[in-house]
Amino acid sequence: MFSNKTLLITGGTGSFGNAVMERFLNTDVKEIRIFSRDEKKQDDMRKKYHHEKLKFYIGDVRDLSSVKNAMYGVDYVFHAAALKQVPSCEFFPLEAVKTNVLGTDNVLTASIEYGVKKVICLSTDKAAYPINAMGISKAMMEKVFVAKSKTVSPEKTLICGTRYGNVMASRGSVIPLFIEQIKSGRTITITDPNMTRFLMSLEEAVELVIFAFQHAKAGDIMVQKAPSCLIGDLAQALKELFAADNEIKIIGTRHGEKRYETLLTKEEYLVAEDMGDFFKIPADKRDLNYDKYFIEGDKKLSAEQEYNSHSTKILTVEEIKEKLLELDFVQNELKFTQVKAKAI
Repeated sequence: MFSNKTLLITGGTGSFGNAVMERFLNTDVKEIRIFSRDEKKQDDMRKKYHHEKLKFYIGDVRDLSSVKNAMYGVDYVFHAAALKQVPSCEFFPLEAVKTNVLGTDNVLTASIEYGVKKVICLSTDKAAYPINAMGISKAMMEKVFVAKSKTVSPEKTLICGTRYGNVMASRGSVIPLFIEQIKSGRTITITDPNMTRFLMSLEEAVELVIFAFQHAKAGDIMVQKAPSCLIGDLAQALKELFAADNEIKIIGTRHGEKRYETLLTKEEYLVAEDMGDFFKIPADKRDLNYDKYFIEGDKKLSAEQEYNSHSTKILTVEEIKEKLLELDFVQNELKFTQVKAKAI
């Protein structure tokens, strides 16, 4: 379906954007457009890959005109541009709204105007039962693309989304932090050892998006099932992999953090379609006839379970180590540490 097609990746210089780009760069895709506001990272990518299919567009999803400049002739859009750091969004919630909510609307508006065939919007587990500004803005982003999907024929522009948990070793995540603390001999700082988080590799996140391209209908949110781990066990697994004896310090929960994350709420679990390794949350097709909301309900909801990082499979320390060793980032860090040790 991607043969001879033009792809646009918003936030294309980020971890996910790079992974999607690498996934398609050596296929028979026609062109990959990287859209972001970071000219330094764009220049780094340009020099690293030096590929004729790769095109770069400076712009900001907050600015509709700059989005339109990159949209002409595009077949598919991967919308990954977002403010993702929980603490920074807590301090600057309106910035999260401008990028994650209004920016998404701009991308969808431009996509519809220019006849893009499909748009995938990337969301996060923090959008389910959100308690922080980042999660709330992503939850609103989901509402925006579901509502927008109803305003256009899916034969013209199909709008859908994905929701996934923590991407291991992505920029700003906890695994690079723990490894840096281990390598420098510092104390490993853990917020709460019993906190659980979903574990997903960048490659799995990309495959989820491709699965959504193939199977999602207008307004659907696709969710990939994933294991989770205790944060304390994650730190222990990294200590064992690096043969480290760093002290672990419990520092307490940070701004806007939850003890566990949710990929499907009870309300969503009730209507979700189980597709094996994935869930599909269909768009709510109800209209503005409010009367029926007072006379109709669903008794099954009170007995339904949610799908969260406490209720999914929780990996042991050994299983976490196996998962970590699948990551190129961890393998490279281990090799560097071993080379350095030999040199000493």
